[in-house]
Amino acid sequence: MGFKVGIVGLPNVGKSTTFNALTKTAAAQAANFPFCTIEPNVGDVAVPDDRLDKLAAIASSKQIIPTRMTFVDIAGLVKGASKGEGLGNQFLANIRETDAIAHVLRCFDDDDVTHVDDRVDPVADAETIETELMLADLESIEKRRQGLVRKLKGNDKEAKEQDRLLAMAQEAIENDRPARTVEIDPEDEKLWKGLQLLSTKPVLYVCNVGESEAAEGNEHSTAVAEMAAKQGNTHVIISAQIEEEISQLEAEEAEMFLSEMGLEEAGLDRLIRAGHDLLQLETYFTVGPKEARAWTITKGTAAPQAAGVIHGDFERGFIRAETIAYDDYIAFNGEQGAKEAGKMRAEGKGYIVQDGDVMHFLFNT
Repeated sequence: MGFKVGIVGLPNVGKSTTFNALTKTAAAQAANFPFCTIEPNVGDVAVPDDRLDKLAAIASSKQIIPTRMTFVDIAGLVKGASKGEGLGNQFLANIRETDAIAHVLRCFDDDDVTHVDDRVDPVADAETIETELMLADLESIEKRRQGLVRKLKGNDKEAKEQDRLLAMAQEAIENDRPARTVEIDPEDEKLWKGLQLLSTKPVLYVCNVGESEAAEGNEHSTAVAEMAAKQGNTHVIISAQIEEEISQLEAEEAEMFLSEMGLEEAGLDRLIRAGHDLLQLETYFTVGPKEARAWTITKGTAAPQAAGVIHGDFERGFIRAETIAYDDYIAFNGEQGAKEAGKMRAEGKGYIVQDGDVMHFLFNT
């Protein structure tokens, strides 16, 4: 199960530098001019989770396999992108293919790095991008509703449902609200997601600050934090420059560097975890002498569907799941100790998997 987070923003805000640091490569060219990223770069990154190391140590696992998330570096958008300005249409299509948006905002002052609008105002930058996404959605909605007219006249049930949801999105956008603010009933969620509207995607604001401001942020990141809180969104503070330097160091050196900078952990670890939370994902584990492995599921996933993430046969032939809560696995020093303490549970098809569960699936072939 793959999850994609699109890294977006205006030109020269640090998108490609952030992406390079995330993937520990120089695949995305970081240059001081607009549109240096022509094709979206894609990188898979491990989701940091120290629980996995602790589980592996107890089970003496030979291999540790973390869960992963895909980041897509999408070229800089500009005002008018929804009308094709810059390379807008192409990049709007790239955003459509992602599950969430990490919106990198310039929160640093540097006369040597140009800004497309000749000013540093991250809140205005965020509004520019949001507006372009909403305008692109509005155009798409109007075309699609026009295309449904004939089916509506024929009382097509699916067309009616689709038009109803499109109308709800249109009303929100015409009132200057992104489509993600629309409250959708659970039974409509599948069809709503199928509309693939850009402004329905959850947003994480990434405040790119200067090196000396990485620990506490600055007035720009504070303004973004206030904006995010009002919207019900979240934000993280990073210094893309620091993160790129750290990404080239060995683990021990990186730890020392972070300590010298007054940072407890790499900003990218916070960014990855924030992306994980943004998509409402959680993790369960399979642990044994061969490997300790993390698996990604969405919150609220039942045991058979969680098993299906490993292999379709596990879901189809699901019998039960032998389950130990993470805290119990640690407290009783592994599977055998947890079992003897009565902490291993046999869970059936209706069980909703909890974050951190250590699981073993029994199934019919």
